Amino acid sequence: VYIRQIGHRGDGIGEGAAGPVFVPYTLEGETVTIEREPDQKGQRGRLVSVNNESPERVPPICRHFGTCGGCALQMLSLDGNRALKRRFVVDALGQQAIDVPVDETIGLGPGERRRATLTARKAGANVLLGYHERQSKRIVDIAECPVLVPEIAGCADALRAIVKKLKPKKQPARLTIIASETGLDVDIADVWPLEPGPKLHADLVAACRQSGIARLTIAGELAVKLADPQLTIADVSVRPQPAAFAQAAVAAERAMSDLVCGHLSGCKSVADLFSGFGTFSLALARLAKVHAVEADSEALAVLEDAVRHASGLKAVSTERRDILRFPLSARELDRFDGALFD
Repeated sequence: VYIRQIGHRGDGIGEGAAGPVFVPYTLEGETVTIEREPDQKGQRGRLVSVNNESPERVPPICRHFGTCGGCALQMLSLDGNRALKRRFVVDALGQQAIDVPVDETIGLGPGERRRATLTARKAGANVLLGYHERQSKRIVDIAECPVLVPEIAGCADALRAIVKKLKPKKQPARLTIIASETGLDVDIADVWPLEPGPKLHADLVAACRQSGIARLTIAGELAVKLADPQLTIADVSVRPQPAAFAQAAVAAERAMSDLVCGHLSGCKSVADLFSGFGTFSLALARLAKVHAVEADSEALAVLEDAVRHASGLKAVSTERRDILRFPLSARELDRFDGALFD
């Protein structure tokens, strides 16, 4: 099969005798030998060999690449990755006849991702911890993850030990981890509530101390807190709620905030729609009054707490509202000079 392009999910797209076929881990311009996936109506193929390699092909940085479903394009050079993502944007705009210049992709390197969602499942006396295989419910038990900051990548064994002490439900446990400035913030969902007992609590405290976990929550309920997790956003200290959504990398967050603030720099009042806990609200509040609208009441409480303890901000108001069900009307938006829709 000749691979004519890469699709948005990272699969190579080729033309076979029965029509388009999607082949993971292949690159544009390559000729490959594949085996058809029998349960995908011939539309998916498993890579057997690369017969004619792209000059962009590089060795992957992770030993699990090709099995783990967390990354799709480690066989493509970093510059090639960035060019591809820019082309996705150019193509999407072109399909709508929108002719605008598109800047180069702002890229990050390995080891900068401070947020991860991992899956864990007990397997006899062991605990599997990692990501799902592509197109599968099987868990790849990771020994490394080069895209994560070292604080998260280095605590896998401690997380396995913690999960081992908990009682899982039928489905695998889901771990949401943020590397905060005071330590890791870990929430474990899909396990039963903790049974009270001093030994279990002492074991969890010891595991947290050993692995640099500042706060451990079970489905949002506090289990261990050695320190309040803290993130600095626009020079404001933020204490996120358990399993909070934070931008995956600090450098990416700053780049996006700079773009947003530059674009809205002439505004005196701004609506921040889907504000979360204030990633952009806090940056914009250095320039303008901000009205933050968000459905998650916990996220708004985090933002309100951050504003109370901050200095140098213009007024920030909040509104709990499901914008998908109850969008702001034109009359409501007329109150603002600009709006951020993220």
